[in-house]
Amino acid sequence: MKVDFSVAIRTYNGEKHLPELLERLRSQVNIDTISWEIVIVDNNSKDNTAKIIQEYQSNWPASYPLKYYFESKQGAAFARKRTVQEAQGSLIGFLDDDNLPESNWVSAAYSFAQSHPKAGAYGGQIHGEFEGEPPQDFNKIAVYLAIIERGQNAFCYNNHKQKVLPPGAGLVIRKQAWSESIPDNLLLAGPQGKSLSAKGEDLEILSHIQNAGWEIWYNPEMHIYHKIPSWRMERNYLISLVGKSGLSRHHIRMLRLKPWQRPLAFLAYLANDSRKALLHFMRYYKVLNSDTIAACEMALFLSILMSPFHMLKMQFSKKLLN
Repeated sequence: MKVDFSVAIRTYNGEKHLPELLERLRSQVNIDTISWEIVIVDNNSKDNTAKIIQEYQSNWPASYPLKYYFESKQGAAFARKRTVQEAQGSLIGFLDDDNLPESNWVSAAYSFAQSHPKAGAYGGQIHGEFEGEPPQDFNKIAVYLAIIERGQNAFCYNNHKQKVLPPGAGLVIRKQAWSESIPDNLLLAGPQGKSLSAKGEDLEILSHIQNAGWEIWYNPEMHIYHKIPSWRMERNYLISLVGKSGLSRHHIRMLRLKPWQRPLAFLAYLANDSRKALLHFMRYYKVLNSDTIAACEMALFLSILMSPFHMLKMQFSKKLLN
């Protein structure tokens, strides 16, 4: 039987989050004409994740099956690749285990693909559901916690004046676009378990899809809620998270350019990034120890400066392993 839509869930030690997420998926509306499934990839969990999923499978509706797979190779990119391999749908909607979709998320995601056949991928609105109080001026770094609220009008990122792309949470990818665009071996593995390794695996995937001629869209009709515990609002965590988000910037930039453009672009980016880091330091150096957001932005500018050298190190290490 042809499957229209696969909900793909990557989880790591998700026993506390999965029940609420699965209940949200059990309560989806306007899905009578959609053939869909749920594919969960357990990315090497050490808790009772597998047991909880088995309990749900025992009385889950057969009309939209709940499937479970174990992926021992840790890293968001490896888990996402496994979900694509196992998913039967022509559209794959990615959710993390701390994402709660609105009751019409599946239908809104499916409908958008029908009206935008050139869309290889698209994301929606992601609202923060905070356990603790965010720091002042949090909106400046909200995107690094996958919080996206870009208005009520759909738009194509290919034509957007800013070089932005949607995050992986709530992202829908057309399986054809993946199979035609994504190389077998991506450079960025993404977060591994709860560790904050260099981020950007989602942008690497989307850059390849965009380079292949597909459109990337923002669909404001798709809403998910990102549950953010209080420890993720702590100063040290935020500085580390935002800082490491910049380490992959060079790789993403170069993917968007032709090979002959890259040497000159590297020098131009290096000069501009140095200027931004210096100006930010001169403006905020007196408050970097007290202003969490200013410190996050300083860490981001410095990590972007380090990015070319970090990526070179990663590529060298990968060659040694191969």
